[in-house]
Amino acid sequence: QVQLLESGGGLVQAGGSLRLSCVVSGRPASSYVMGWFRQAPGKEREFVAAISGSGGTTNSADSVKGRFIISRDNTKNTMYLQMNSLEPHDTAVYYCAAGSVANMRYEYRYWGQGTQVTVSS
Repeated sequence: QVQLLESGGGLVQAGGSLRLSCVVSGRPASSYVMGWFRQAPGKEREFVAAISGSGGTTNSADSVKGRFIISRDNTKNTMYLQMNSLEPHDTAVYYCAAGSVANMRYEYRYWGQGTQVTVSS
């Protein structure tokens, strides 16, 4: 069975950077499209970025374009989110997810437990 584990969250000042990691176990990571989501206190979970199984195609939310970079290293069964120029509104629990393509959209079946990112002003 597939399991996902996020790491790399923490406390950072505005303008700083963090790199999140998500390790896939149970199946080869290349079998899945993957993505990052986040949920701020009192708000619904929102899409951050996604990446194809091979890593050849990426997409990100407008709110993070130019600041966040999604990537993956399938030899390590790991997906990354490089977060630059962090702002207080980026504060949230960040979740990694894995799934498959359906009707030109990603459908996520597997979810990690989340890692906290806190950005101070």
